[in-house]
Amino acid sequence: MREPLDFDKLVAFVHDPADFVQFCFPWGQGELEGMTGPTEWQLRVLHHISAKLKEGYRPGNVINEAMIRIARSSGHGIGKSTCVAWIILWALATFPDTRGVVTANTKTQLETKTRAELAKWHRLFFGSHLFRMTATSIMSSDPTHEMTWRLDFIPWSENNPEAFAGLHNKGKRLLVIFDEASYISDSIWETTEGALTDIDTEILWCVFGNPTRSVGRFRDCFGRFAQVWNTETIDAREVPFNTNAKLHQEWITLYGEDSDFVRVRVRGVFPRTGEMEFISSEVVEAACLAEAYSTPNDPLVIGVDVARYGANESVIWFRKGRDARTIPPVRLRGISTVDLAGKVSEAFYRYRVDGIFVDGGGVGGGVVDQLRALHIHVFDINFGSKPQGMGWATGNEGERYANKRAEMWGAMRAWLSHGAIPSDADLKTQLVGPTYTYTVKNEIQLEKKEDMMHRGIDSPDLADALALTFAMPVAPHQGRSDGPEKPLVESEYNPFDPKFMMDGVADERRNAA
Repeated sequence: MREPLDFDKLVAFVHDPADFVQFCFPWGQGELEGMTGPTEWQLRVLHHISAKLKEGYRPGNVINEAMIRIARSSGHGIGKSTCVAWIILWALATFPDTRGVVTANTKTQLETKTRAELAKWHRLFFGSHLFRMTATSIMSSDPTHEMTWRLDFIPWSENNPEAFAGLHNKGKRLLVIFDEASYISDSIWETTEGALTDIDTEILWCVFGNPTRSVGRFRDCFGRFAQVWNTETIDAREVPFNTNAKLHQEWITLYGEDSDFVRVRVRGVFPRTGEMEFISSEVVEAACLAEAYSTPNDPLVIGVDVARYGANESVIWFRKGRDARTIPPVRLRGISTVDLAGKVSEAFYRYRVDGIFVDGGGVGGGVVDQLRALHIHVFDINFGSKPQGMGWATGNEGERYANKRAEMWGAMRAWLSHGAIPSDADLKTQLVGPTYTYTVKNEIQLEKKEDMMHRGIDSPDLADALALTFAMPVAPHQGRSDGPEKPLVESEYNPFDPKFMMDGVADERRNAA
């Protein structure tokens, strides 16, 4: 193992990020066994930074006023977060009192992907002792510089763009990185651009992402603002060590080479029509404020989404007519299929439910089998099965769907315009989370859970459970009532009432006679 590097050695790479990366990590050893350095596309990024810095450098440390702008659009799995980590470590380690910020499309992406990858390369870095990482930043280990020599991880908020307004570091180096930039609000881009005005300063603004939207500032980097951005589109299939190659081929088989789904996630090409949120935030907010209303004749149904991974939730959701709020959902983690079936059975008898819809794919099949063994009728719903053409009953007639899950979400979207849901932050985020595209057959294809998690979005377990309540129309059974455990047939007979006791004596006398 090479001796730890000190700052005096690292400043030799002040304008050579590619040489920095090649020199400062243990290539071919341990975790990097079989690896010899950056891929070709990563080298092109690093060499462009080097060329622009050397072009702008003048004696006396006077720097060209123009900032360096780099934008890369790509498919999944090409090593974007790795390249981000290298740029951060190089920028901090080779220029005293460098400052900067990094943000991403979501807080989850920022914490679990961008920051996690930086933590890995910081650990492998021969100069790691010079900087320390916290949950929200990476900073100089020298306590006298920790406030002036640092990079902060800042989740963006459209309601608080001011967090990006104070990006100044006159006379030194300033680094701004947007990871999964397509989803970052235009207001954040505009605020950032307005702040990057320091002269005699090395300013680097690097943005990376999948081209999920055909509009917005990330798209503009490759269009109307292309003259000031260094851009490149990277097909994931052309990148060595692509760990998602098998998944990419599966997508091509399912959706077609030229589908928007493959254009975005494999080829790195912007979609024709743009991926859009399937359910708008305005519709969701309105449903949170709507009055919870149902009639005695409305069926009470429940949807059961069964967790497939340890971090996900199994959810039991209740809906009666326009009311999906009054009975709170049951949220469970780390529960077995047997115990989950027991919870569903308990809800069935307590509320006398009219219909139960269970996501029966994968481990969900065990819940279906357990409930049927208890003589409880359930509907086994397979998200990937063919749609049943229920638009006439659910308010989305005329739309074509690629599978059953998309059809259920379509029905839920139509219902939300007059339904009531709880004002729950997780539910609201999950309802607006999935994007959609069209297949080659012009059918609506909703983003899969797994693909959402690839881009740092939490699995929509709550939203899928609610969507399951729209799997098919349900009629209430005869004698349906509102309250739990109210008998279907009521009798006025009371064996302890004297009236009935006297009637019984009279009956006995008549029988004896």
